[in-house]
Amino acid sequence: MYGTIDHTGAAALTLCRYKAWLVHKPELMCDLVSLRTATATGVMLRLCLLAVCVAAAAAAANTLVLVDTLATRETHSIFLKSLQERGHELTVKVADDPSLQLSRYGEYVYQNLVIFAPGVEEFGGALSVETIVEFIDGGGNVLVAGSREAADLIRELVTEVGVEMDEEGAAVIDHLHYDANDDGQHTLIAAPSSGLIDSEVMVGARDAVPLLYRGTGLITDADNPLVLPVLRAPSTAYCYSPTQAITDYPHATGQNMLLVAALQARNNARVVVSGSLEFFSDAFIMASVQTPQGASYERSGNGRVVEALSRWVFMEEGVLRVISIHHHLQGETVPPAAYTIKDDVEYKIRVERLVEGKWTPFVANDMQMEFVRIDPFVRVTMTPNTNGVFTVKFKVPDVYGVYQFKVEYNRVGFTRLFSSTQYTGGNEGGHLSIFRPFLSTGVSKQLVSHCSLRQ
Repeated sequence: MYGTIDHTGAAALTLCRYKAWLVHKPELMCDLVSLRTATATGVMLRLCLLAVCVAAAAAAANTLVLVDTLATRETHSIFLKSLQERGHELTVKVADDPSLQLSRYGEYVYQNLVIFAPGVEEFGGALSVETIVEFIDGGGNVLVAGSREAADLIRELVTEVGVEMDEEGAAVIDHLHYDANDDGQHTLIAAPSSGLIDSEVMVGARDAVPLLYRGTGLITDADNPLVLPVLRAPSTAYCYSPTQAITDYPHATGQNMLLVAALQARNNARVVVSGSLEFFSDAFIMASVQTPQGASYERSGNGRVVEALSRWVFMEEGVLRVISIHHHLQGETVPPAAYTIKDDVEYKIRVERLVEGKWTPFVANDMQMEFVRIDPFVRVTMTPNTNGVFTVKFKVPDVYGVYQFKVEYNRVGFTRLFSSTQYTGGNEGGHLSIFRPFLSTGVSKQLVSHCSLRQ
């Protein structure tokens, strides 16, 4: 009467009505059992189908691509096709589309956002600078490309992530590092690959091929540890309007100016900002490069860097996770009821790294473990094996109290790895006991420190 009833609910309602009637007709009980079996089977099939759909949706990365015009799908087809081949479900829309929204019913619809719309004056729908910042705070990843004519909206957005674009109309100019196809203003920069950040995870293996760039310069705060200089400008470059005489000292010059910058937030969300939309274009990826010094290259380095950088910003590379943690007395396999001072302890942590969509053992020679009370009493470098298990052996300090095993691993290009294990000693009520003998008498009596732990 009031709307439709789900088939499962209708079947259950029918069973309830038949129940009283079948009490007086036992010969029809078999039909009831069959009906129940069929209903349960249908429910299970529906649940299995739902599980498959949810798993498929989780496996695919939903990525929203915003453009100034839909023609960008053609001019940047190599980049977009690369995303699709890697499993991204792309939704391409004009940046002022009135139906734009990043979340629905409190859940984000997309995991990644690409903004290839430097000319947009105002975002459409429910999208704004504030909602994009909230999207990053919620763990979303963003790739933004600007230009020398980028609108104030894009400039405001990148400022929120610690990057400043030079003033409108200003272009990166270099009279020594430009391509032979330049129009005479020396704004088609052939940026040396030496300006790339020293991180293979972020930009791939470095080679000698220059990268083509035409756009504005970026300025960042050198004291901000979250912002990374992905591609620095050559030392001979500066940013100014190519059609105006230079009357003031340029705002951005030399290697203090960035062409591409990145941010990895404290929640591991990633943002990449480029001052050039053409940097990602088919024309720049497929173009040959010829420098004024006579060097010639069949293909620019853009394709390789764009591929690697997009993998990084969309969490396909440089992602670490902790699988398991074990600690116990040396020579044993399970933790004791409590650790005593001067005990010989063994600690193990297993870490994996995401590589091309698969989790593989992570191996490094610089991961440390700290045994912390208030300050670290022990800090030692762990020894890895090929299975991604890091091991360390140490002696408990001669100071009783509540301790934690801590591992904090921060390296350029990788997500921040943090693990803190506070051992409860196996006591009831979540109490930790650290035993310390009386050193003055040597008797078997022990001091016990009980500290309540609340998770």
